[in-house]
Amino acid sequence: MADPKGFLTTDREVARTRPVAERVRDWNEVYVPGSLLPIVTKQASRCMDCGIPFCHNGCPLGNLIPEWNDYAYRDDWQAAGERLHATNNFPEFTGRLCPAPCESACVLGINQQPVTIKNVEVTIIDKAWEAGDVTPQPPERLSGKTVAVIGSGPAGLAAAQQLTRAGHTVAVYERADRIGGLLRYGIPEFKMEKRHINRRIEQMRAEGTKFRTEVEIGRDIDAAGLRKRYDAVVIAAGATTSRDLPVPGRDLKGVHFAMEYLPLANKVQEGDLTVSPITAEGKHVVVIGGGDTGADCVGTAHRQGAASVTQLEIMPRPGEQRNEGQPWPTFPMLYKVTSAHEEGGERIYSVSTTHFEGDEDGNVQWLHLVEVEFTGGKLTQKPGTERRIPAQLVTLAMGFTGTDRQNGLVEQFGLELDERGNIARDADYATNVPGVFVAGDAGRGQSLIVWAIAEGRSAARGVDRYLTGTSTLPAPVRPTDRALSV
Repeated sequence: MADPKGFLTTDREVARTRPVAERVRDWNEVYVPGSLLPIVTKQASRCMDCGIPFCHNGCPLGNLIPEWNDYAYRDDWQAAGERLHATNNFPEFTGRLCPAPCESACVLGINQQPVTIKNVEVTIIDKAWEAGDVTPQPPERLSGKTVAVIGSGPAGLAAAQQLTRAGHTVAVYERADRIGGLLRYGIPEFKMEKRHINRRIEQMRAEGTKFRTEVEIGRDIDAAGLRKRYDAVVIAAGATTSRDLPVPGRDLKGVHFAMEYLPLANKVQEGDLTVSPITAEGKHVVVIGGGDTGADCVGTAHRQGAASVTQLEIMPRPGEQRNEGQPWPTFPMLYKVTSAHEEGGERIYSVSTTHFEGDEDGNVQWLHLVEVEFTGGKLTQKPGTERRIPAQLVTLAMGFTGTDRQNGLVEQFGLELDERGNIARDADYATNVPGVFVAGDAGRGQSLIVWAIAEGRSAARGVDRYLTGTSTLPAPVRPTDRALSV
């Protein structure tokens, strides 16, 4: 145990964000550089090294949290980094992007503020990079087996790195022009600067992983050709089909899916574009959807100079404390204020969009909405609450419904789907097609980055066993699919 009295003598303290007026003028990460270093050792001391560490079960990766908290407290950053990497290929991603279900499961959280697990994690990995402790780990020998990984998001990258280190020859196929999936073209720069992806890609290249960009499996290469070329295939193509809003006026100019809007902003930061073709500059922006993708749209609109930003959510506003239906250590649905919300805008809950109204040129100008409530277990409109709000740019951020079916990938492989429309798989992440495996959102449905990495690691073990009859890769941690692990 780091400090037996740490949780009694030290209050929770998190990384400081840069002033709003400063950060909305750039696209750098919102946190004050180095703000964690003076506090992270004391924050790690708050970890109680519980006899039953529920944070392990709260984390789909099974991160060894009490162990690396203890090392961080003792300033043994190299050992902390080793324990962190024992279960997580990319802690710099999760330390910045994960909603931290581990903190919701922290025993200290029963009656106090939980340990700042996420902040300790990102400090450990950042110090590891600075110290040169993150180095390539090429295999000692090659197996002679080849694997294709479809998709370069966190699930695909995790699977590829594990399989490469096991000695297989791995090629990652990505239909975009750069590696990273939604990490690259979905997550805004102010949440995670893309240099973190770039240096991981270089590490993986040095280990032997091959990358093929601007190649879409199902169109540029068919399934039969890929299966003939490789001994095994891992599908980690994500759940990229956006949920639509079929209301009158949906076809007006200025109404876009979030994943049409956000990637263009990232391309500006990559230097591919001078100005985004879809910009919020000077416009009244409405974001439909109250989740993280919606918040990403809000923060992006602020940086593009929107005249106003309004975020709509059909559900009621969550409470600020756990309710009886979400007791510790489950992951609660709480009201949260992200860095994007701190920057301004309005959030409206319990409303539903009825239709869009445009001008004579077909450009959206107004969004009509109505208040809604749950009555008898059903969502109903409240009479007399209809109104309209200005909307010159609308982004639809209502989640995703499954893997892209338009390129023929599912049909060409002959894959079976489950009742939710995801690619069906067994306990080893194998599909109904021999030698074809699935990991991440493509098989699980829309979920968290930490689940994607966990599934990529688990699928890699299944592939390794399929190719060699056994596996030297770490056994997957299998937390339950209950609310504890969201």
